[in-house]
Amino acid sequence: MFASELISHSIPPLQTTETVHVALDRMAEFKLNHLPVLNNGSFLGIIAEDHLLEIRNVEEPIGALSLTILNPFVYQDVHVYDVIRIFDQLKLSLVPVLDYKKNYLGVISIHDLLKYTSDIFAVKEPGGIIVLEIGNRNNSLSHMAQIVEADNAQILSSYVQNFPDSTRLEVTLKINKTELSGIISAFERYDYQVKAVFNSTTTDNGTEDRYNLLMSYLNV
Repeated sequence: MFASELISHSIPPLQTTETVHVALDRMAEFKLNHLPVLNNGSFLGIIAEDHLLEIRNVEEPIGALSLTILNPFVYQDVHVYDVIRIFDQLKLSLVPVLDYKKNYLGVISIHDLLKYTSDIFAVKEPGGIIVLEIGNRNNSLSHMAQIVEADNAQILSSYVQNFPDSTRLEVTLKINKTELSGIISAFERYDYQVKAVFNSTTTDNGTEDRYNLLMSYLNV
């Protein structure tokens, strides 16, 4: 997926003629800590809530202030993984998207990114989760898929995590069924180490409830 596919047009950018009060109200409305700033249509950068809170006269226009303007952005055709990297590295609540002529196209908010992440990891889909610990030479997702499919199930999403100074990997599989005993036994027969299992037929760790509460908060 490209950055342009995640653009939100519901968050209006700040103009340099708008006041600090307007900026803070808009940040509160959209539950963001940053907003893009434009001057006569030209993208200047983004402004942080922390800097605005230091201004005593909230009726001052943004353009009249001596503020730190950050200038992170992504081009419209970068992959979403690069967008995630910028969010993580710079601890932003949104990232502006530009075309190659530096025209402002919109922003990707942390809320949009969270929704995208929940979709690709099939968070809302019913099913169970198996966490495997394997050697990095045994990382064959096709073999894991064969084991799961032999039990009339499918892998909805997968995630591989490596660890510094280790040859071991942790593979998390989201599977479209909650009765996982047959699949677990099959993995163990093939000498996979089953590190953890999460499914609604055995335990309820509250993950789904916490996710639903979070999404309800973001949609307020």
